[in-house]
Amino acid sequence: MIESPYLLFLGDAPDMLAAKVAIGIRDWRPDYAVGQLRLPGCGADLGLTDMSLAEAKAAGAKTLVIGVANRGGIISQAWKEVLIEALEMGYDLASGLHNLLRDEGDLTAASQTHGGTMHDVRVPSVGYPIANGKKRTGKRCLAVGTDCSVGKMYTAMAMERDMVARGMKATFRATGQTGILITGHGVPLDAVIADFMAGSVEYLTPDNDEDHWDLIEGQGSLFHVSYSGVTMALIHGGQPDALILCHEPTRTHMRGLPDYTPPTLQTLRDTALPIAQVANPASQVVGVSVNTQHMSQDDALAYLASVEAEMGLPATDPYRFGSGKLVDALAAI
Repeated sequence: MIESPYLLFLGDAPDMLAAKVAIGIRDWRPDYAVGQLRLPGCGADLGLTDMSLAEAKAAGAKTLVIGVANRGGIISQAWKEVLIEALEMGYDLASGLHNLLRDEGDLTAASQTHGGTMHDVRVPSVGYPIANGKKRTGKRCLAVGTDCSVGKMYTAMAMERDMVARGMKATFRATGQTGILITGHGVPLDAVIADFMAGSVEYLTPDNDEDHWDLIEGQGSLFHVSYSGVTMALIHGGQPDALILCHEPTRTHMRGLPDYTPPTLQTLRDTALPIAQVANPASQVVGVSVNTQHMSQDDALAYLASVEAEMGLPATDPYRFGSGKLVDALAAI
């Protein structure tokens, strides 16, 4: 178990998108976060108290969590001084990066000398099977996006919260480092060997009660040339009964790919649904989740109304306005 509370390390993150791991913890487990630690030039600010290692330690922090998700998942050499100092002061470290803490010799030496535990949450802990495509009992909902980092995790978590409040049976199923750090369990899908990715999603969403919904955390995008493979594994391994389309309308290009333009919601629907119906012929698109954080409230509401008119589907920003419309759509299936 990763001991809380956390000090969220933002390092030299260039912008808020790069700090999405820390943002997820702040938004969904605020009681875990005593503050943030930023290096000079950091372009992200969670609105938490800026703290030194010593100040956070005095406030009760037990684990320094690397809250950055940079391209390639690299532990920057610029962070090393802080990470080593944290171990020397008795902190544990937690990271969801591809570049593992345990593979860094200087960090391992400091951990062994000072007794700190290093948690690499992006390491599969189970020997996952190859997918067999057999239909499982229970129901499953998957968020698919026009791009990366558009709100797929927030959509699933908001729906779980609101469904449980209604007395419905629902479980959020984490498939990435942020979700795992928030809930304490899940599958680090993009670290699973490719042949076993769909099987790991089957493992994550086993047989369940007929009226139980697994809300599967989406990853990547079918239209993102860097990360489309993980999305395909989620669609086929998840066998979703319901798809939620996720979109961030202010994007001018795909994240990290300035030469690629995000697809329209119509294109996402028309591409994702036939792929989902390969594994589950009854799969249907039931709603649209829009990340409106960069829009005024009036503009956001107007945009959601236009999406509903154009798509013929309920649309909401589930974090800003609640997921009620999407939950209603699931309840109707």
